[in-house]
Amino acid sequence: MKKLLVFLFICFSFMSCQIVTRNYGGKTTINLNPGEKLVEATWKDAEIWYLTEPMDSDYVPKVKTFRESSVLGVVQGEVVFVESK
Repeated sequence: MKKLLVFLFICFSFMSCQIVTRNYGGKTTINLNPGEKLVEATWKDAEIWYLTEPMDSDYVPKVKTFRESSVLGVVQGEVVFVESK
């Protein structure tokens, strides 16, 4: 039983970071592929979808933050996109 609980915890931890961020707040970091820049991000149910495009040669990589703020300020999620060359 203990092994099953550990296995489920590990699966939940690795597979649902975005779900936890979306539903309960917190922070998730997404490292984009080298040479890609973020154009747009949105939620579709519990999944995050993001649009990227190739960087121009003179583009300086940035860190971009996609934030959610609840009406009551209780649950607030944050997804950080990290660009790199």
